[in-house]
Amino acid sequence: MSTGATDFLSYRFSTRKLPERMRIPIWREEFGRTIVHADIEPSSNVLFQADATLHALQGLRMLSLKGSAMRFMRSQTNIVDGDDSVGLIVSLPGRSQLSQRGQEIELRGGDAMAILHSEPVTVTYLEGLQFGLAVPRDALTSRVTDVDDLTMRPICRRTEALRLLMAYLKSALKEGALAAPKLRDAVVGHIHDLVALAISEHAPLGESNASAVVAARHSAALEHIAAHFQDPELTLDVVADHQGICPRYLQRLMASSGTSFTGFVNELRLQRAFMLLTEPRDSARRISDIALEVGFSDISHFNRLFRARFGDSPRGVRSAGRG
Repeated sequence: MSTGATDFLSYRFSTRKLPERMRIPIWREEFGRTIVHADIEPSSNVLFQADATLHALQGLRMLSLKGSAMRFMRSQTNIVDGDDSVGLIVSLPGRSQLSQRGQEIELRGGDAMAILHSEPVTVTYLEGLQFGLAVPRDALTSRVTDVDDLTMRPICRRTEALRLLMAYLKSALKEGALAAPKLRDAVVGHIHDLVALAISEHAPLGESNASAVVAARHSAALEHIAAHFQDPELTLDVVADHQGICPRYLQRLMASSGTSFTGFVNELRLQRAFMLLTEPRDSARRISDIALEVGFSDISHFNRLFRARFGDSPRGVRSAGRG
């Protein structure tokens, strides 16, 4: 699979159902030489296991890997494939060792590093989840200078551009944006921008109007809200502080998607309450307990919002579900 693929393609590979004696040979041939164009060697004597997911489309490849310790090697024999992309390796969490241009560096717990696919390189996966991103060289040379000098430099997991990139990728995959033809070009462009920012050691990002940064901040904020909406203490100020931005900027981000912070939180809470009210196993629970569980501390307020959203009271929705 090359970075020139025009359609969104997903490839999943697992050795779990393969006979033990065939796991390594098939992994090496079908995944290593055919898919990622690298030689692979197990680096432990335990029963070999590997699970990988590769997403590929025009201008972007993404690989998630988990399994036994192993070594990926792109030698002079492999690099004749002409792949000149720049790779970004992230340990999420776990440990990886990277070796290129006479340097050997270990990554831990969320840190990242850029490598060149056009030169010999060794990536040793040790443990945890490893994530790899490949971007065409041309996409980065138009955004940063001296791409070669930016490789083999550890990028701390706390780097803002890296955090925004990973949050944006998670959101894009979760929402299917990369598989949507109308969104694909814009999303890939944002990813290229964020990779360039992550590897170029820019100063901390302010309230930039750059579309990639805005989109990434928006995705990160929505992701945080979606993970914590049931917390009654969740406020605009809390989310803004977690994202490292001011509350007013967060309000503008929310408005850009046609909603408000309060509206988005309430929608998530109401949808969760509706699901619990129509779930047979929760039929004996008090409605007030459900309201509290989803984050409403004022039951009367919950009832008003619920009726306005679904056209019936919580009790009415529960009764209809039983019928």
